[in-house]
Amino acid sequence: MNNAGFMEKLLDGVEVEWKAVSEVFYLKNGYTPSTLKKEFWEEGTIPWFRMDDIRQNGQILNDSLQKISEGAVKGGKLFSANSIIIATSATIGEHALITVPYLANQRFTNLSLKDNHVKTLDIKFLFYYCFVLADWCKKNTTMSSFASVDMGGFKKLQIPIPCPENTEKSLEIQGKIVQILDNFTELTAELTAELTARKKQYNYYRDQLLSFEEGEVEWKPLGEIGEFIRGKRFTKADYVDEGISVIHYGEIYTRYGVSTTHALSQVRAEMATTLRYAEPGDVVITDVGETVDDVGKAVAWLGNGKVAIHDHCYAFRHSMNPKFVSYCMQTPRFIAEKAKYVARTKVNTLLIKGFSKICIPVPPLAEQARIVAILDKFDTLTNSITEGLPREIALRQQQYAYYRDLLLRFPKTKVEA
Repeated sequence: MNNAGFMEKLLDGVEVEWKAVSEVFYLKNGYTPSTLKKEFWEEGTIPWFRMDDIRQNGQILNDSLQKISEGAVKGGKLFSANSIIIATSATIGEHALITVPYLANQRFTNLSLKDNHVKTLDIKFLFYYCFVLADWCKKNTTMSSFASVDMGGFKKLQIPIPCPENTEKSLEIQGKIVQILDNFTELTAELTAELTARKKQYNYYRDQLLSFEEGEVEWKPLGEIGEFIRGKRFTKADYVDEGISVIHYGEIYTRYGVSTTHALSQVRAEMATTLRYAEPGDVVITDVGETVDDVGKAVAWLGNGKVAIHDHCYAFRHSMNPKFVSYCMQTPRFIAEKAKYVARTKVNTLLIKGFSKICIPVPPLAEQARIVAILDKFDTLTNSITEGLPREIALRQQQYAYYRDLLLRFPKTKVEA
């Protein structure tokens, strides 16, 4: 069934009205209460949402990983329950439906229905339509220290309202779309839950393999094992289809795994002398991140030649097995140590001098290679896009995205019966 035919049947001849985002929603920015005031963060009862919440608990949320106290709330006002948060800086386009009164950090723009639309629009329908808005956001960003959305354009984006003259019919159409997309979401969630269980098993074995008994191996600070080389700045405007291979810091915690042999992005060839490079075998580490876990995230560069790195990255140059180092940096022990050397200001930033003091095990190279070989098998099983559950989930998500696009691409003119 083609898009026009499907929507024609669903709409059954009714008109579709389009309204700007700013007409449908109240838009307000999230914020982070002062981290210098302990009373804002102790014994908190108010949900405060971050990107971690979406990554760990999905896109329909009724509680947060971290809470703040009432005294941390500006003006005593919370964002309304049944509102949407969408990331308009850093990790662009990620969004969630929040079902309780809440606050969120500054990476999110909060969308609360205006009073005159509360009874005429299904918030779940709007949540799904945010996938369309997210696509626009990803294509309309500026790159500086963090990517950010053109908010003037965002406010003008149009949202479809089917059958605006008949609220009952309009909600019925919105409800049908929600029901179909909910069914796809549930099917994918079952596979994702199974994959999550496998990842927990993998993490357990990884941590066991990298947890050496006292005196079994020597532990050394990263600063003694190698050196840290900071990258140089490039921006979105420098990206081209063919040019110099680069690694952007944001790609490390969103698109790369433990290691990579190919860069995902390229910049203009004439920039060659202005850039700084990671060599094969270096481990590339992020300098900033939206979350503490993102800061210091690592990917081993195993390409045949050098790759340019962003100035919010460091290349860790050493003589160990690069994948062994990268695996070590995923363990709970390392992550807990790393958190001590992250400056929690408006932008979470790595304190490289402190980070260089973190110790990792240094077994013989042959033992490093043996451990890497075992972990690679687990990593392939749980993370490879071409094998097992991840492939099945990817195919299901492609199917879901196809039908979501079909159901959310409304005609711009009146549909004839």
